[in-house]
Amino acid sequence: MNNNKITSHTPPAIELKGLSKTYRATKKAPAKIALKGIDLTIPRGSFFGLLGPNGAGKSTMINILAGLVTKTGGTAAICGYDIENETRQARASIGVVPQEISMDVYFTPWQALENQAGYYGVPKSERRTDEILAALGLADKRDAYVRQLSGGMKRRLLVAKALVHNPTVLILDEPTAGVDIELRRQLWEYVQDLHKNGTTVILTTHYLEEAEALCDQIAIIHNGEITANEKKETLLKRLDQKTLIITPDTPLSTIPEALRKLESTLRPDGTLSISYRTGNTSIMDLLDQVKAANITIADLRTEEPDLEDVFMALTYNRDS
Repeated sequence: MNNNKITSHTPPAIELKGLSKTYRATKKAPAKIALKGIDLTIPRGSFFGLLGPNGAGKSTMINILAGLVTKTGGTAAICGYDIENETRQARASIGVVPQEISMDVYFTPWQALENQAGYYGVPKSERRTDEILAALGLADKRDAYVRQLSGGMKRRLLVAKALVHNPTVLILDEPTAGVDIELRRQLWEYVQDLHKNGTTVILTTHYLEEAEALCDQIAIIHNGEITANEKKETLLKRLDQKTLIITPDTPLSTIPEALRKLESTLRPDGTLSISYRTGNTSIMDLLDQVKAANITIADLRTEEPDLEDVFMALTYNRDS
């Protein structure tokens, strides 16, 4: 059973030390280094985001933890259990929702969950098959064949299968890809309830607004290396930049000469946006310059960088 009590002696949910993976060369492709000696600790009880562009190494890392890929070097432990020396305990501690939809289409959802529970040795008296199906909105499809389910329902069934053994750590690899808004909302409500009850959740997603809304800590992986691993709030402060949006009482048709030395942009609606670094410029200084340019301010607001801005700065912008 999932032990939700966390003390100072509780091992981390995930602990990687020098984890590396090199895929061997083939006749068609040279050897590829997927992970370059990663050190990463994911605290127990966190809602952890693992972000990175395609090919960054996210899936390789997850597949190593799931026992689907053999690491080249380093160590990996799940809830204190080494994945090589304590394989059974490590795998019992983790539930993985894979990115690819793959399941036996001739089972019903109820049968699929019962079989999965059997694989993990969950006694029949402790199984929560109907509870999990109901929580994920699959109760009315309990006895339908999997092949009759929509793509979104199949993805929710993958989540259900990962939960049958009540894992301490739940890894969600792009869980909402192809899922409509209503199903996505329902899924996140359930996952957030799991998290509140002590389950450590690890999320990979290309929907950065999801990571920003849900995660309390985020690591960014790029080219097989961790480029950032911080509390979400700290990570968002990485970009020391804000944008001041000025709405004049009369829409502007051009940027005043006095403001062209600033990082200013005229928007189609006649408002003026001025980007500035908070460490170098105060908003009061900017407002003084705007007033000196004979602009009467009807309204103003500021825009702060979001997770997408930070992500771009730590990944794609590094390669340019």
